Amino acid sequence: MKKYLTALLLSVLCGITAKSQTAGKYFPEKDLITTGIYYYPEHWKENQWERDIKKISDMGYEFVHLAEFAWFKMEPEEGRYDFTWLDKVVSLCIKYKLKVLMCTPSATTPAWMRANYPETFVMDGHYIRGEHGTRGLGSIVNQKYRLFVEKIVAEMGRRYGQNKEVIGWQLDNEPDAKPDYSPSSQQAFRQWLKIKYKTIDALNDAWGTAFWSQWYNNFDQVMIHNTNLVGWWGNNPHALLDFKRYCADAQAEFLDFQAATLRRYVSDHQYITTNYTAVSPGSDPGRTRKLDFASYTAYPNGGSDNIGELGFRLGDSRAILFASEYFKKAGGVSGVMEIQPGPVNWGSYNPLLLPGTVRMWLYHTFAAGGRLACSYRFRQILYSSEQYHSGVVQTDGLTPSPGGEDYMQFIKEIKELRKQYRPNVKTPERLAARSTAILWNLENYWTIDRQKQTTQWDTWNYPVKFMEIAKSLGATVDVVPETADLSKYKIVIVPAYEMVDTALVKKWNNYVTNGGHLIITCRTATKNRMGHFWEGKPAAPISDLIGAQVIATDMLSAYAKGDVQMNTRHYVWNNWADLLQPDKKTAVLATYDNQFYKGKSAVVKRQIGKGSVTYIGVATDDFNLEKDILRDTYTSTGATTENYPPGVYVYWRDGFYMAVNYSSADYTMTIPDSSKILVGEKTLKPAGVLVWSE
Repeated sequence: MKKYLTALLLSVLCGITAKSQTAGKYFPEKDLITTGIYYYPEHWKENQWERDIKKISDMGYEFVHLAEFAWFKMEPEEGRYDFTWLDKVVSLCIKYKLKVLMCTPSATTPAWMRANYPETFVMDGHYIRGEHGTRGLGSIVNQKYRLFVEKIVAEMGRRYGQNKEVIGWQLDNEPDAKPDYSPSSQQAFRQWLKIKYKTIDALNDAWGTAFWSQWYNNFDQVMIHNTNLVGWWGNNPHALLDFKRYCADAQAEFLDFQAATLRRYVSDHQYITTNYTAVSPGSDPGRTRKLDFASYTAYPNGGSDNIGELGFRLGDSRAILFASEYFKKAGGVSGVMEIQPGPVNWGSYNPLLLPGTVRMWLYHTFAAGGRLACSYRFRQILYSSEQYHSGVVQTDGLTPSPGGEDYMQFIKEIKELRKQYRPNVKTPERLAARSTAILWNLENYWTIDRQKQTTQWDTWNYPVKFMEIAKSLGATVDVVPETADLSKYKIVIVPAYEMVDTALVKKWNNYVTNGGHLIITCRTATKNRMGHFWEGKPAAPISDLIGAQVIATDMLSAYAKGDVQMNTRHYVWNNWADLLQPDKKTAVLATYDNQFYKGKSAVVKRQIGKGSVTYIGVATDDFNLEKDILRDTYTSTGATTENYPPGVYVYWRDGFYMAVNYSSADYTMTIPDSSKILVGEKTLKPAGVLVWSE
């Protein structure tokens, strides 16, 4: 426990930062993107392994993803290891010129562990132990569980760490910072709190425990704040915020613990990553220190309607749009480790995809900078809970599925694009002029989601909408932490950044003074880092920066319609509205045009030094106001803009322009006559792809 707590202490006091951005060495620029496939030999008869591996090779894949859920087969009994079967599969991969991505199996503990050591499993919010039969139930802070993880990871590292055909390692599976109320977790949480607060008085102050007699006399009295047992009214948002922080820190430290174990045995040419689940409440790659980079899982289609009448067959673009940028924060590169090859088994309904959809998703990943594209899975399993989850070959183990055909086409086209690659091509000036960053701190969305104040507030998609509208205007967009160098960007968007401190506000002010253009939205700076309101005006720390005070906030019912006017145009809102009192030198861009406060300011802008700051105090339903403000900000800096329709995304990467179409209508791209079309046609059909160079 002491060793674990020391690591957790470093994460809390020093802040866990991503490993230096050297991950690019694992992915040569000239290769553009490398493709792989999940294969589970433990699911199939041994006499089929060679046929399957050969098929993977014939389809064009470059690596095979192995051993992720196979702990039972590698350690069938405690302390007895058997890798002979895995050696055979690795040898077959080498025979058919396939690289191997090896995985640690910590997400799926064998039955003997739960039977002999029940304390190694998590407890839910009703203090019921997890049972053997699914994945992700190991208590990552339990020392017995960690000992078993360390042993199996070390055994794998010793066996495959120097194998030149093994290109890297995936740790665990979809680490989600799962809440754990077990005795091990209760103890670890108390230690985390002692490290952070030092004294119980400091914790009482931070958690506001004077309210409703929640006061603690010592740390031993503290239990994880359990929303299942205290009821909605008893939810202490500050205690719950710290529990989220603790879970995320514990998850990051557990990944770093595995990475450190592997690094004792593996060669420098093998990378270490994990596959986070898109952008979920537990996915915070910025907290890890020892991963080479972070990858992600993307399941765009699981029964959502999406854009237009065909949207339910095309998927939700946001699954890749935001994640492809967000996960670059750990190591500087990323890629999709797990993407669906067709219908899944868990959606609200599971439709066939429009032909070409998987290929479009792969191109979207590639266009957004992905260095690897791997799909779950090769064969559609014949039994168990994921029978209906498709593979790249069908249930006969031989016939490519439509997703498999898409993959083969993508692989073939990428090999041709590699021949067109030109090194050291600079970003076109018109794109550089639109360089945009979206500031992101997961903790802000934890706190907002706990106290949304209106059921209409879409916590997780609100910042993503700003990426959508920036991309529709033709911008290059990065998702960056607050520690990033903002001077690299012409425009920085700060969406609903609820918790701030004076140092961060000063950084924003310096960015603007030196020529940057800052766009801040409602729900920013309403609280300090512990989630407390300021003892002063709402959003007081940014009042001087934005040149206005927030004097009140309004929210409307679902059927009511608020009206905002900017110039001669009117916009509809009913989610959130800050009423602003601007300073004399602050320009008013938009005002409320109905309700009892008609005429009050909704959007303001001021110049500071060489730059500008715009505060958008209202959240419109269709984001048209936000889009117009962003467009005006680009043009005010001398940049040009585009006007791509929803679902059409255009990227530039490595000298290639790429466009994908998630919409249900054809869209004809306007490109210079001198352009060379490399893939596709100017008119993008739904699920269409276009690649060209200038």
